[in-house]
Amino acid sequence: MTKTTLATLDQHHAAMNSWRVVDAAGQTLGRMATEVATILMGKHRPDYTPHMLVGDGVVIINAAKVHVTGNKATTRVYTRYTHHPGGLRSTTLGEMLEHDPAGLVTLAVRRMLPKNKLAKRMVARLKVYPGAEHPHVAQIKAAGK
Repeated sequence: MTKTTLATLDQHHAAMNSWRVVDAAGQTLGRMATEVATILMGKHRPDYTPHMLVGDGVVIINAAKVHVTGNKATTRVYTRYTHHPGGLRSTTLGEMLEHDPAGLVTLAVRRMLPKNKLAKRMVARLKVYPGAEHPHVAQIKAAGK
């Protein structure tokens, strides 16, 4: 008989104080986003529990230097609706990478998370910065990384 390990509240509180830094310079957008989503969900931990937030927080630096393969920069189109008549707005991946690289990386990671209320809390623990500087040095040092 196999033994199922579930996370406890102590492990949940310990995960709330652990942070990781990911350098996006030169990495492919989708591959990096899947790794970050796995860390946010906590699937890298042996005590992964789907209904509990046990994943680490993630700080992504150098989001402006993320790599995109093929013709995706010109052919991939992101659309949104402003909830006004005629309010359909569209932008390409290349334009998003120029104007808002942090938003692009956040969007890629958010779409790889589960579609539930817990995902909103996971995205809240994701901090993305276009450059190498970030204000979360204290959290990372406190986590022992």
